[in-house]
Amino acid sequence: MPQPPIVPQKDTAAWIIQVWASFVLSVSATSVGIIYLPVDGWVKGYMGMGLLFSVGSTFTLAKTTRDNYEATKLTARIDEARVEKILSEHHPLK
Repeated sequence: MPQPPIVPQKDTAAWIIQVWASFVLSVSATSVGIIYLPVDGWVKGYMGMGLLFSVGSTFTLAKTTRDNYEATKLTARIDEARVEKILSEHHPLK
């Protein structure tokens, strides 16, 4: 029994535009809020660094989650291929 071809999941252009627009809008709005916050420069710097670290760790978390998901898919395909091989080699009448 041949495996069906694996079709990569593809996002639509509208989704990609919406994701990037919301990212740029949220980081921009937070940055403007930090800039106009009526506090000392040290506090603004601390909040700006917090924003940068939050964005960086979010990208890292998203990449790690995606990598783990793709590794699980690959492991499942390998296990399925092993089971099919064992079943194809098994002859119940022998």
